[in-house]
Amino acid sequence: MTVLVTGAGGFIGGHLVGHFIAEGTPVRAVDVKPLDEWYQVWPDAENVIADCSDPAAAHKVAVGTDDIYNLAADMGGMGFIENNKAECMLSVLTSTNMLLAARDAGTSRFFYSSSACVYNGAKQTDPNVTALKEEDAYPGDPEDGYGWEKLFSERMARHFREDYGLQTRVARFHNVYGPHGTWEGGREKAPAALSRKVAAVKLGLADDIEIWGDGEQTRSFMYIDDCVRGTTEILAGDFTDPVNLGSAELVTINQMVDILEDIADIKVDRRYDLTAPQGVRGRNSDNTLFHSVYGWEPSTTLHDGLEKTYAWIYDQMTERSTA
Repeated sequence: MTVLVTGAGGFIGGHLVGHFIAEGTPVRAVDVKPLDEWYQVWPDAENVIADCSDPAAAHKVAVGTDDIYNLAADMGGMGFIENNKAECMLSVLTSTNMLLAARDAGTSRFFYSSSACVYNGAKQTDPNVTALKEEDAYPGDPEDGYGWEKLFSERMARHFREDYGLQTRVARFHNVYGPHGTWEGGREKAPAALSRKVAAVKLGLADDIEIWGDGEQTRSFMYIDDCVRGTTEILAGDFTDPVNLGSAELVTINQMVDILEDIADIKVDRRYDLTAPQGVRGRNSDNTLFHSVYGWEPSTTLHDGLEKTYAWIYDQMTERSTA
């Protein structure tokens, strides 16, 4: 069996390729970026540089594959998706062309990585949010731009299964984090951004940290190991509807900073930018459906996951300072 991972040069894709290499599964790793910009390059994989938004390229990389994990998308943290709505929407080209390529190549199974950004915004106005169930995506009012593309592509995956027999599976990722990902440059998400800011104070490179909003907005964050396990089990399973894949450990951004202070053994001064992008006020994952189908749920604590994430980012910053 040959597995194709698109977006393999990205954060989740790189870890997923590593998973298949470790278990001895042949894997074709594809990304639009040059190899030296991939977060992880696995020599034992078939590493291909290709733009899967192009139909010819999509069809070429899909040939001979049994399972496709489509993770390729133009995305980032809240600062990116709020200011680049058109770019986020253009990911529909990749989603569409990879589905067509999978159908035409006779691929058995197709995984689409959706997002918690598909959920109705009216259900996320309170930091003490009720955890989101899968049915809360409708009536549709998702995150503008990025969320609409994800919701549309979910439906497209469903209809490819119904009309063409392509076995599609969809997971709604909730804030995945961990080492070997974006930690600077504007596309990073909160765990990486705050780890970098705290590390900068620890290294004497900054006097304080900036927090977007008042820090009382709430989220749940899923460690990458739980994400990889859930992703592979979802594609291998028989459940066909979109399902949450996320931690149910709800925290405020201020509480995340508290955890990072404990990990770094430092207290930081905090500045709050109330004009910065903040997204919805509260969002959490209801894992009732996932647990009933797969018998477990993401359980890596935020402290344990941040400890590994912070250590990796701290090392990157230390190496740069030394250089």
